[in-house]
Amino acid sequence: MTTIDLNSDMGESFGRWTLGDDEAMLDIVTSANVACGFHAGDPEGILATLTAAQAKGVVVGAHPAYRDLAGFGRRNLDASPKELYGDVLYQLGAIAGLARSIGAEVRYVKPHGALYNTIAYDEKHAPAVIDAIGSFDESLVVMGLAGSPFVEKAKAAGLTTVQEAFADRAYTPGGELVSRREPGSVLHDTALVAERMVRLVQEGVIEAIDGTIVPVEADSICVHSDSPGAVEIARAVRDALVGAGVELRSFAA
Repeated sequence: MTTIDLNSDMGESFGRWTLGDDEAMLDIVTSANVACGFHAGDPEGILATLTAAQAKGVVVGAHPAYRDLAGFGRRNLDASPKELYGDVLYQLGAIAGLARSIGAEVRYVKPHGALYNTIAYDEKHAPAVIDAIGSFDESLVVMGLAGSPFVEKAKAAGLTTVQEAFADRAYTPGGELVSRREPGSVLHDTALVAERMVRLVQEGVIEAIDGTIVPVEADSICVHSDSPGAVEIARAVRDALVGAGVELRSFAA
């Protein structure tokens, strides 16, 4: 049977500010990318998300970012490799400590936002992130954009990697994500998103924003939790995949 992982970003509320519906999403996904406090999330909220994920049998991963609370980690920062190495290491240690306090374990790492997009093709920051992960725990699985050089770099460094596709994001003809600054970068048509993901899993392709067909080999699909109708989109993707005979299972289970 064909299998695929469904992941979503969680633990991103901060203080009195609430973002996303973690409880609902944890009933849909198989892996949870939990914020580490640098782009979103506070210790209380992160711990609550980790506890809920553990109770529902959802595998937990670290979701480190540039140090950018004001910009939600979606702004490129010109950090030095040494600074970024320390920042990623710090975040991994924080979330691992919170997880350990409840008997849970962080199994993988998926960088967030601008950091994720930058290291996909960057020669400066990608090695710093890879080195930080390897120094902290080389058994952690590393998630990256399907087809990106970052995945190959992490693999060459001896880390286990998985490739990711995005359910609600538009793609360029080159297989990159369309910038959020561009119109049409985020998809909101629930039926269309679900249909695209079934085709991705069954045929290994996705339709780019210009209509061309792009090959994408993915081990995991991200369903964002912070966009309008996120829970409905995620549930539709899950139902469509299951209906097509696809087994949903975390790559790190």
